[in-house]
Amino acid sequence: MITLIANPSQIVTVDSKGKNYKRGKELGEIDVLTEHSILVEDDLIKDFIPNQSINYSQLDAIINVKDKVVFPGFVDCHTHTVFAGSRAEEFKMKIAGASYEEIAKAGGGINKTVQAVRKLSFEDLVEISKPRIIYAISQGITTLEIKSGYGLSFDDEIKLLNVINHLNNIFPIDIIPTFLGAHTFPPEYKSDQEKYISLINEKMLPFIANNKLAKFCDAFCEKTAFSAEQIDRIFQTASSLGLKLKLHTDQFNSIGGIDLGLKHKVVSLEHLEVVKNEDILKLGNTDIVCVLLPGVSFFLHYGFAPARDLISKNAIVALSTDYNPGSSHISNINLIMSLAAIEMKMTIEETISAVTINAAKALDVNNSVGSIEIGKKADFAILDTQEYPDIVYNVGKNLNCMTIKNGKIIYKNI
Repeated sequence: MITLIANPSQIVTVDSKGKNYKRGKELGEIDVLTEHSILVEDDLIKDFIPNQSINYSQLDAIINVKDKVVFPGFVDCHTHTVFAGSRAEEFKMKIAGASYEEIAKAGGGINKTVQAVRKLSFEDLVEISKPRIIYAISQGITTLEIKSGYGLSFDDEIKLLNVINHLNNIFPIDIIPTFLGAHTFPPEYKSDQEKYISLINEKMLPFIANNKLAKFCDAFCEKTAFSAEQIDRIFQTASSLGLKLKLHTDQFNSIGGIDLGLKHKVVSLEHLEVVKNEDILKLGNTDIVCVLLPGVSFFLHYGFAPARDLISKNAIVALSTDYNPGSSHISNINLIMSLAAIEMKMTIEETISAVTINAAKALDVNNSVGSIEIGKKADFAILDTQEYPDIVYNVGKNLNCMTIKNGKIIYKNI
């Protein structure tokens, strides 16, 4: 099956020259093609054809995207999309001045969502999650990470991972499961943290690895969650079982997460709102992706991660929504890009690299998606505009009018 993505106004290739990520100043290099169309064979990008050289007789199908901009399919690399219940009351408390940590210490926060998730069946969780996936697809997202972490018991964490894997099976995009059992301590283990860590290491992780329920193991290194020493032991187990590693760290407090991540060679360090200057220097010399989450800073009204410092020190920077019910009830990736530009002083081009090729690297899928390069999957977001800066200029507006996954249209609004 040979398909032509025909006559776009611009093709934003985010060409990595085969490197498959961008660090430092490279984030600003997105390589825009004009007067070309994209040749797709089956589900892969085969070539770029000058419009005047197209041989239409060789084509099986034509997807006309005249006066549109073609982007790589967007990658939302840090989300908690499968959850239950509402935390609107907590949002009211935040507006009134309560901090995230104060709400957590008072028994709210993550554990409120845990209570709601535990009450629902597998089937119920699938049904409430479906519209969220559909909305992601409508934005041009073709690869989506979803973390567990709202079960915090063996049965409920496995239930969440089964839901995430089922969603991957029933939707045409790639949905990547991450185990986040070390999200916080559930109420029943508050006074016996060692017992919960043993549950993770001796029961949860072996079962998850043996049944291939997750690609990654993640943890939350924070004063109200897990210490670096506790996570170190969890990561040793996860690594020995073949799981790749991610780490929430330096969101509110810097308590050793950066050095822990470096020790374990994690794929990504995520949040980094309060990362120290000396740690920024360390991150510029690694292949670890720094996943920044400006929606959290906006939603909780606190400091944004130092994107400019990280980029100037040659780090690999990605962006994501962190869509969740408590600290970033934002599933709009366009808004995240605009926040990064306005509040974190990233250029428009840098935000594009951060939600495509670098976000793909944060999920270890950058060899196949995240940029429009020959041999990669034919995953595209088609925006109803003729100029690529409009994606950031139109704050919070979804310009995507067509989503193409593996060379096939999976969403259309034109």
